[in-house]
Amino acid sequence: MSESVFTVSGMTCGHCVSSVTEEISQLDGVQNVAVELDSGKVTVTSAQPVAEDDVRAAVTEAGYTLVAS
Repeated sequence: MSESVFTVSGMTCGHCVSSVTEEISQLDGVQNVAVELDSGKVTVTSAQPVAEDDVRAAVTEAGYTLVAS
């Protein structure tokens, strides 16, 4: 089990949270995605560590920006 934390900018509402959660959830091995709207913090729980580039692509697909870690 692996837990990774990212920061996403541009989210302003519950729909934003749903969009980011849905896209990241589609990545291989992802078991849970927890998004905090106020801080932009996204915690990804997965079987193996997820690649930041994969998360960035998913966040971009949802229409938001992954802040450099």
